[in-house]
Amino acid sequence: MSTLFISDLHLDASRPQATAAIARFLERLPGTCRRLYILGDLFESWIGDDDDAPLPDQVAGLLRQRAEAGLAIAFMAGNRDFALGPDYAKRAGFRLLEDPTAIDLHGRKTLLMHGDTLCTDDTAYQAFRVQVRDPAWLANMLAQPLAARRAFAAQARASSREHTAATAETIMDVNANAVADAFRQHQVDLIIHGHTHRPAVHEHMVDGRRCTRIVLGDWYEQGTVLVAGDDGSLHLDTVAIDTAMA
Repeated sequence: MSTLFISDLHLDASRPQATAAIARFLERLPGTCRRLYILGDLFESWIGDDDDAPLPDQVAGLLRQRAEAGLAIAFMAGNRDFALGPDYAKRAGFRLLEDPTAIDLHGRKTLLMHGDTLCTDDTAYQAFRVQVRDPAWLANMLAQPLAARRAFAAQARASSREHTAATAETIMDVNANAVADAFRQHQVDLIIHGHTHRPAVHEHMVDGRRCTRIVLGDWYEQGTVLVAGDDGSLHLDTVAIDTAMA
């Protein structure tokens, strides 16, 4: 039986093609797929589990349908949907994972992460991350009216775009020491993460151990899915997205 990993779909009402792509992906999953891990940024933004916009309900329905058919789905929050909580998880039929989480992947201890905590050179982002993950800050934000939260989310997206445009790509990528520390701390030889939008398989030597880091891609031009077979095989596949869809 296979286990699948995806991340960084950044679903948003302005990009119906991505929602259509994940709907087709879920509908066509073979019966041999028993587990799906979503490693953050399922949504472009998240203003709270009480959001009454159509998209969250639509996506919850898609996921719950597959969950009720026997697919075990787990979700780890990303930097865009860190406020997603247990109420929505229940509606969507998935369980919430802490970041990071170690799992047994067909007999191999594997560390799952969103990936943003590995980007330690981006000190401005890391400071922002600490702020918004503070429970008191988050509770205050979620207590605001929906309109105020939508305005905040729009401003946060605009600020993120400005930061990305003004920051060197190397600074926003993972830090080699942070990666090595993650392998050491969790005593794994396989890490799977997203966030950087740079799908690839990286080999590392950590304290004489050969380790593998697999990066999942985003779902803009095409989707990326990591397929892990129960025979130990690992390969990145792509999912077609109709970018011409309006």
